[in-house]
Amino acid sequence: MFLHKTPSFLSKLYPSLVWRQSTTEKVIYLTFDDGPIPELTPWVLDTLREFGARATFFCVGENVQKHPAIFQKLLAEGHAVGNHTFNHLNGWDTPDIDYLRNTLQADDEMRKYTQTDLFRPPYGRIGRKQIMQLRHKRIVMWDVLTGDFSARLTPDHVLRKSISYTSPGSIVVFHDNLKAEQNLKSVLPAYLSHFSGKGYKFETL
Repeated sequence: MFLHKTPSFLSKLYPSLVWRQSTTEKVIYLTFDDGPIPELTPWVLDTLREFGARATFFCVGENVQKHPAIFQKLLAEGHAVGNHTFNHLNGWDTPDIDYLRNTLQADDEMRKYTQTDLFRPPYGRIGRKQIMQLRHKRIVMWDVLTGDFSARLTPDHVLRKSISYTSPGSIVVFHDNLKAEQNLKSVLPAYLSHFSGKGYKFETL
């Protein structure tokens, strides 16, 4: 079963990970995983700019290497960035030493343009030893997973569920990858419009 809302027990099992921000103010923390790519990331930037929204992009190191101009544009427009490994590795299927090396490789690529201590494990899958190896970083998870990447979910479903589970301080996951394109292009403007109309701001982590 697909879970849009992260169960509360997970934050108790992994208290060192960041699941949401503690606030009563009308602030939402949008995050985008897997880019940057030329087919979609520039459109995301244009859409965010239209609503005066800032977000945090968890970038795959290989994509930063391929598309450095787009990565630099993220930074120039005031967005935050984080490490998403170099090759989008699944931590559960990757030996710990290889996972660490791949993450450091992504750090090296991003360090050409900026410094960041933010990290998000692809698929949200990371082992306890890997968490320890990366304890110098802020490992950011989420409390709302939009499901924009799923071809089985309609844009209407993604939008309704994402709105219903978002609250002040929510960390919300979208994706700037091709699998998410159809849902994202429908959902993101409507999501931003809905919460902007209710007085919410969108900030970086």
